[in-house]
Amino acid sequence: MNQPAYAHTSSVHSMQDCIESCNQCHQACLQTAMNHCLKVGGKHVETAHFRLMLNCAEICQTSANFQLSSSPFHPLVCEVCAKICEACAESCKKIGGMDECVEACLNCAESCRKMATTAQH
Repeated sequence: MNQPAYAHTSSVHSMQDCIESCNQCHQACLQTAMNHCLKVGGKHVETAHFRLMLNCAEICQTSANFQLSSSPFHPLVCEVCAKICEACAESCKKIGGMDECVEACLNCAESCRKMATTAQH
């Protein structure tokens, strides 16, 4: 049985939304780490936190790339991306002063989790 045309359109919009969330999170994490965290120092540049921010930026870019290339593995990458974004949001929130990064991470985590679960069905 064929899916209605709107179902495909809806999934394309969901993927585009997820790609945009990933790109925004990549940018927020990288800019915050390289500009804010390095400038402020202290807890902001502790190894575990700083590494997590860079890992988050990287997985977000990778997730967007996998979706853009229509990789059959994009749901797996989205699932990992969601977990890393949640961890990054928690770390940034705990340290404080990185609200933009927290928001971008939480938005990306939600979008990637939806993409991972929708694509697996």
